[in-house]
Amino acid sequence: MEIEYWWLLALPLFFALGWLAARIDIRQVVQESRALPRSYLSGLNFLLNEQPDKAIDAFVEAVRIDPQTVELHFALGSLFRRRGETDRAIRIHQLLVDREDISDEHRLQALGELGQDFLKAGLLDRAEAAFLRLRGTRANDVALRYLLEIYQQEKDWAKAIEVAEALPGHEGVMWHTEVANFHCELAATALANSRHDEARGHLDRAFEVNRRCVRASLLLGDLHAAQGRDEEALEAWQRIENQDPNYLALVAERVMDACGRLGRVAQGHQLLRAWLAGHASLDLLDELFHWELEREGPKAAYEMVREELRRNPTLLGLDKLLEAAALNAPAEQRADIDLIKQLIHGHTRRVARYRCNTCGFKARQFHWRCPACGGWETYPPRRTEEFDLTP
Repeated sequence: MEIEYWWLLALPLFFALGWLAARIDIRQVVQESRALPRSYLSGLNFLLNEQPDKAIDAFVEAVRIDPQTVELHFALGSLFRRRGETDRAIRIHQLLVDREDISDEHRLQALGELGQDFLKAGLLDRAEAAFLRLRGTRANDVALRYLLEIYQQEKDWAKAIEVAEALPGHEGVMWHTEVANFHCELAATALANSRHDEARGHLDRAFEVNRRCVRASLLLGDLHAAQGRDEEALEAWQRIENQDPNYLALVAERVMDACGRLGRVAQGHQLLRAWLAGHASLDLLDELFHWELEREGPKAAYEMVREELRRNPTLLGLDKLLEAAALNAPAEQRADIDLIKQLIHGHTRRVARYRCNTCGFKARQFHWRCPACGGWETYPPRRTEEFDLTP
């Protein structure tokens, strides 16, 4: 195989070009590293050696010498907040807010980050003050959303309404559920303190925002009942069937009490049976079961639950059936039935919970607002077993 001799001449040239390129790259790296403040490199060294306090001090010195390292501080502050080290995040972002030689855009960004730090630390008053400073600026919409979260945590519903109505798109359906519930919270407080006119005003505004607000109908019935107008209370509660029948179980006991005061117990019982037939609900079944057990006895309660189980077989329904059967059975059989009931009851405790549609958080008690994700009306008053049985 013949060797091309000109290749032998080209090889040294290639090596020389590679050496020159490497020298140029190294020189550029050296120049860039010399341009960085020494405290910046010290901060990186402290961070790598897991000395975050000294690293922060070094980075603070770096930003004092070279304002171009502001982005580094934003990154570090966000990192500390995510790690739960809010005191360090606050220290970094407060430094940026107080600086006089950074741009207005960076100052607004630092103020927003500082507000988030305070919010994460539970310092709601200081978070509110930070976000209020952002109102009317380019960060206005972001500030409003955080202020809405703060006022909900503080249960300051009047301010929450004011902020929600200032949000973009508030006139559409985006915020109608939230604002209606804010008015309901104010109405519930007024009703509890017998301020009936004030409660009615908030309920009227809740209906203006959301005509299908189930909670407003429920509270309106409570208001009428508190004023001795049981007929109007029943009308308000029956309206829920057209709004969302899933919530009928919340007013079942109220309906029976009102019918009892009006002397129409049989009518109330018939109404609840009709609701159960049209909208299967374990909570409705539970209410009817206890009513039958107290008024008609174990046998009637057993027959009612058995009929419902044939249509909607559930463990919770079986638990009620066994309870009625134990009361109706001969003494020698009750021990066996009670044993079976205890076994079933152990399983029903896991499925007798409410579950948030948004985050999946489960609770034994019904909530209008999810304790985990903060969503309104994300807790349908149906037990988890009912969802598991839904096709």
